Amino acid sequence: MSVAPKTADEIAKMRVAGRLASEVLDFVTPHIKPGITTEDIDRICHEYMVNVQQTIPAPLNYAPPGYTPYPKSICTSVNHVVCHGVPGDKKLKSGDIVNVDITVIKDGFHGDTSRMFYVGQPSVQARRLCEITYDCMWHGIARVRPGVQLGDIGCAIQRHAEEKGCSVVREFCGHGIGRKFHEEPQVLHYGRPGTGLTLMDGMTFTIEPMINAGRAEIRGLADGWTIVTKDHSLSAQWEHTVLVTADGFDVLTVSAGTPARPDFVARPHG
Repeated sequence: MSVAPKTADEIAKMRVAGRLASEVLDFVTPHIKPGITTEDIDRICHEYMVNVQQTIPAPLNYAPPGYTPYPKSICTSVNHVVCHGVPGDKKLKSGDIVNVDITVIKDGFHGDTSRMFYVGQPSVQARRLCEITYDCMWHGIARVRPGVQLGDIGCAIQRHAEEKGCSVVREFCGHGIGRKFHEEPQVLHYGRPGTGLTLMDGMTFTIEPMINAGRAEIRGLADGWTIVTKDHSLSAQWEHTVLVTADGFDVLTVSAGTPARPDFVARPHG
């Protein structure tokens, strides 16, 4: 597998696209409260992307081989939905958790990020799962630097999730990103150290672990897109687009409202 590093000009455009994707999440944050529908969230995000940012919502009509075109501009995955939840008319209620996944295209480049949101007051279990998943993402990001292998990233994520009694969804993974929505490499959220592609300065990809409170098994719904936990347990996901730099990493999907990185990221990793 050959993965070409991005040029300085491409990285600059990726940085803009990443910031804009994150700013969509900033904008929609105050709207996510009991009584709103996921279709309302989609409409708010779509109008902001198209009318304010002049960006293109990448998911809208996206149709990889074997799929029907995706009908909305964002993904909204509620409670036991693992990923690719299609916005609809069901109202969110207090205690729900929802992942909002945004991908914008600006000047031909993609920015891809997602966050978990609490609707009203979450349960202790739901809050714990969201926090564990956030830390899983950052355990993976913190490993990124030239010379590290993808298996090192996956292992760090898997180890933290399983130490906390959670499970890692294996059927979906992070991905290279740039001019295309999904490029090589595939970034698994589990693995063995010292295996997989070796990272190089200039690579860009997403790290987006899907972590279940129960078992790892999943199933697809009849709409052809929505993925849920097989045991109906809660699932959470966080996502950033990451650049490999000469001495480590740079997160491209940051904006004023981006949650702070955990304290452990600043500490050395063994």
